[in-house]
Amino acid sequence: MSVTWEWAELEGGPADGTRIRVTGRPRVLQVTADCPVEDSASGGEAALRVAALYIYRRKRSQSPLRYGWDWASP
Repeated sequence: MSVTWEWAELEGGPADGTRIRVTGRPRVLQVTADCPVEDSASGGEAALRVAALYIYRRKRSQSPLRYGWDWASP
């Protein structure tokens, strides 16, 4: 069974204009962006990583494949 990849473009939000490869035309994509963390906040014991989460939803147009930023996402 072969996997068919296609290019999609993200519109709006922090990833506006980014092109990605997807398979199966998922309805929703999740994009994360690392946030800076102060060293003192982690207590020095373990590395702490914080990421902002952005949701992109597939638009109805068939071609080209596009996903729009959901500004109401958490």
